[in-house]
Amino acid sequence: MYREYQNISLLPYHTFGMDVEAARMIEYDRVADLKEIIRRENLSQMRYLHIGGGSNLLFTAPYDGLILHSLIREIRTEREDEKEVVLRVGAGMVWDDLVAYCVEKGYYGAENLSLIPGEVGASAVQNIGAYGAEAKDIILEVQAIDTTTGHVRIFPKEECEYAYRKSIFKTAPYHNRYIITHVVYRLGKQPVFQLDYGNVRQQLAAYPEINIENVRKAVIEIRKKKLPDPAIEGNAGSFFMNPVVKKEVYERIAEQYPAAPYYNVDEEHVKIPAGWMIEQCGWKGRSLGRAAVHDKQALVLVNKGETTSAEVIALAEAVREAVRERFGIDIRPEVIYV
Repeated sequence: MYREYQNISLLPYHTFGMDVEAARMIEYDRVADLKEIIRRENLSQMRYLHIGGGSNLLFTAPYDGLILHSLIREIRTEREDEKEVVLRVGAGMVWDDLVAYCVEKGYYGAENLSLIPGEVGASAVQNIGAYGAEAKDIILEVQAIDTTTGHVRIFPKEECEYAYRKSIFKTAPYHNRYIITHVVYRLGKQPVFQLDYGNVRQQLAAYPEINIENVRKAVIEIRKKKLPDPAIEGNAGSFFMNPVVKKEVYERIAEQYPAAPYYNVDEEHVKIPAGWMIEQCGWKGRSLGRAAVHDKQALVLVNKGETTSAEVIALAEAVREAVRERFGIDIRPEVIYV
């Protein structure tokens, strides 16, 4: 079944804490219902936005089109042997609920992605990542509905063109043409951990042993220390993407900042933490109007109370300009302006 709403507040449907309205919204919990909505609404010919947990959105005005939201939340084991398990998961499932499920079952590969906000469908769109892991590492295929035909299309991981915070689902002609209904993940059943990104290993030193449950606990503790709770301070998590640059660009920066952090991407490129550059520019903890750079993690912009989207955008542009002026690098928003 599906439920339709008129002139609905989106406050519960995004994490920046701004009370904007949508003209219409439909929530559905079956693929058959989504197909009916596509047919009835002639979806490919109208303005619509499919949302997940709204943790990567900044609404700049009331939305005068149709908002869609999936409530498909089942987990089904597709196959399993002594080495791995393949799970088919509904796009509307809360991402961290899936991670908790995997950890409880002893399925390895998702634990470093604990406490990332959002839903399963968004994991495949955004290629979410943290602490050395990315969704693409465990995605096997993505199942979607083509809004121009109403037919199911299956995208093997290789066709999704995953890169850092990128996939074909974020670009034309795929963006807004395909609605993800399920994501299929392949997880290991043998203990393999990634502990050398950030301070995960350091946090684990407080635990008697390294196991999947403790890795999840450590990641959650780190995130809670660094990142604000959206229920208290509205935010969209990391506002900017960490820039990937050529090694010679980093070497130029390192001449002035010998301790500048970086992570190798390939033989020619490195990733520089945008939060570190923002902090070097003196923006950590500073405000512009009622929007602020978080005082513990400079990558996060927060709503200090009744902040407008215009104030958030003005702050974001001021931060970007400061980083461009000092480092010659353009840090791009990860958050989508709607």
